[in-house]
Amino acid sequence: MKIIRVLLLFVLTWNVGAQEIRLKKGVIMTNLKVHDTLAESFSLYLPSSFNTNKAWPVLFVFNMKNKGKQALSMFVSAAEEQEYILAASNNVNDSLSLTKNLLISSRMFNRVYSILPIKKERVYTAGYKEGGKFASLIPAFIKGVSGVLSLSASVANREVLDVKKPYYFIGIVGKEDYSYSDMINNRKFLNKLKYPNQLLFHGRGEEWPQSTYFNSALEYFKLSAMAKNKEELDTFFVRETYQKNLMRINTLLKENKPLLAENILSQMLDVYRPLMNIDSVKEKRKYVKRSKLYRSRKNEENGILLKESFAIDDYNYFLEEDIASYNYNNLGWWKYQMEQITKLGNSSKLGEKQLGKRLDGYLNALLEDYIDLIKGADLVDEEALNLVYMIKTVVSPKEYKNYLNIISISAKNEDYGTALFYLEELLMNGYRNKEELYKLEHTALLRITPEFNETVAKYLKEARYEIMEE
Repeated sequence: MKIIRVLLLFVLTWNVGAQEIRLKKGVIMTNLKVHDTLAESFSLYLPSSFNTNKAWPVLFVFNMKNKGKQALSMFVSAAEEQEYILAASNNVNDSLSLTKNLLISSRMFNRVYSILPIKKERVYTAGYKEGGKFASLIPAFIKGVSGVLSLSASVANREVLDVKKPYYFIGIVGKEDYSYSDMINNRKFLNKLKYPNQLLFHGRGEEWPQSTYFNSALEYFKLSAMAKNKEELDTFFVRETYQKNLMRINTLLKENKPLLAENILSQMLDVYRPLMNIDSVKEKRKYVKRSKLYRSRKNEENGILLKESFAIDDYNYFLEEDIASYNYNNLGWWKYQMEQITKLGNSSKLGEKQLGKRLDGYLNALLEDYIDLIKGADLVDEEALNLVYMIKTVVSPKEYKNYLNIISISAKNEDYGTALFYLEELLMNGYRNKEELYKLEHTALLRITPEFNETVAKYLKEARYEIMEE
């Protein structure tokens, strides 16, 4: 691999010095220091075509778990094809305050600007879930960001959007991702503000989409830059991407996917309008929207989204009420909801199947949020926490940690009946880690009872302690 040597001369208020660094093309470089006096680092990717003779667009990618390399890895293919530099902090974390994360990010931005020829008019941010939300906040606090690529996350704070200085928001979401309806509502909101945005759909759930979606997003950023004279107009590139999108639309129509085809046509109207004549796109979109199949699928989707909205409202309302009143009697209602979700997930209708996946994901995420909220309080409400764990066993019966937490908390409070009930539920659902079970916190007295050991022996063939018969 060819090595590029860059001689740096950086001047700070407390230090002046020169340093030589080695940058490799075509590989993700990790643990590059932001500054010698700071315990902060970042990961960096330079496309194989990189040279220092011109300025380059840069995409700053955010992972809120200190995993810069992991954040970049999914974007490498698109960055290579579209010729973008990638950079990601190894220190931003959702456990830190917004101010601290912004300062860390700002220092990384400045470091990248100081060592590489960056095209300042083409600076973008990106992220997945919480990383996407943070990426959408960056333009409000760090000047010069032209666009945000957000995966499975809407704009974090609508109040900080500046309609006089808008950035280009591109969202990507899976049709099985619980963020799906939220991302659709986010697009409607941005459209009302006349805020430039696109929303790309893929068929997966919360998994990362294929790299082709990142490629399309980076293409849109480049086309937008050309439309605003921030990038030299490349008519071949415009025509090539235009034809590629038309081919995708024709494929989707042949596959009887008019909603996805119409979405791309809508994107093309926004993206190509400043660059070329789009009358043919307008006509094709009208043709698609007039078709019986499109109208039928659109009505079906609207019905599903309405059903999803009602379900989500119910989950939020009843969960808050149940926790506030310690309503253990409502566990049956939650079991019924999961039966309905499972029924949807097993439906032969694609829209219902996707809805089932989304509702399952939403409910799990909602419960995890409540668990974090309760555990993060100065005084932990163990009864409320135990109830949420119980609901979690209904929603995710194969997540064994929830049963273990219930057993531990119940034993701590000498509620051995509840502890033994969830011990059997745990073992009935396939748990087999006897070593962990006999080390569980707060269960020292419970573990030596005949009932505990009889239950363990029933499912795991033998218990640790001998069962004494009277």
